[in-house]
Amino acid sequence: MTRFSDSLKSWRKQRRFSQLDLALEAEVSSRHLSFLETGRAKPSREMVERLGAALHLPLAVRNQMLTLAGFAARYPGRDWQDAQMAPIRAAIDHMLMRHDPYPGFALDRMWRVVRMNQSAQRLFGMLGVNEGADLLEISSSDLLPQVIVNWPEVAQHLALRLRTESAGRGGDARFDAVAEELTKAAGPSGTEDTPPVIPTIYRIGDQQLSLFSTIAQFGTAEDLSVDDLKIELFFPSDEASKAVLLGMAGAA
Repeated sequence: MTRFSDSLKSWRKQRRFSQLDLALEAEVSSRHLSFLETGRAKPSREMVERLGAALHLPLAVRNQMLTLAGFAARYPGRDWQDAQMAPIRAAIDHMLMRHDPYPGFALDRMWRVVRMNQSAQRLFGMLGVNEGADLLEISSSDLLPQVIVNWPEVAQHLALRLRTESAGRGGDARFDAVAEELTKAAGPSGTEDTPPVIPTIYRIGDQQLSLFSTIAQFGTAEDLSVDDLKIELFFPSDEASKAVLLGMAGAA
């Protein structure tokens, strides 16, 4: 069974902190931190919280650290339909609705779609992506290579994004497995005339739709569900793609 001391030491190394660096960040003596890592000292609840904040640990990991130290978990994981989640749902709906006629959706920690705006429903619905869809499953299927013109390039960036998220959690077996599959399909990035962002170029009938995206998250999250929520908003990368999206909205 993992001990608090082992978990603390592992996370400190993963975050590339020396004991002195972490001691300074958490405002604790390096001697006491050393004792915590060897198990010679037991942390208070406050100390676990301070170390979790200093290491920028996800809330789920902070819960785990508290449990390992013998304390009750602090951060709940409310159901999406919980009454206390109403302001969060309203904020997401506001962002997505205002983003129309460009696509946008919200994802949970496992890349499941929890909300989509109308544009996203029109565009991604053609690919079988609806609310509740598992984007990890879709990413590792045979569908995307058929509809994304620059799939090798996109696969490379998706694999990197999954590995980054996995590392931030201390490792996620499913993310790592999908990233490995995507790496096999990935191609090298261009070295000449590289654009500011790599768009995803979709094949829609006889048209091509080039989109890039931004990702937003909630600040000061105190709930597991909110901590991991991501709002992804898509934008056209050229005038032709903009015209396609506007045309789709007008035809709806």
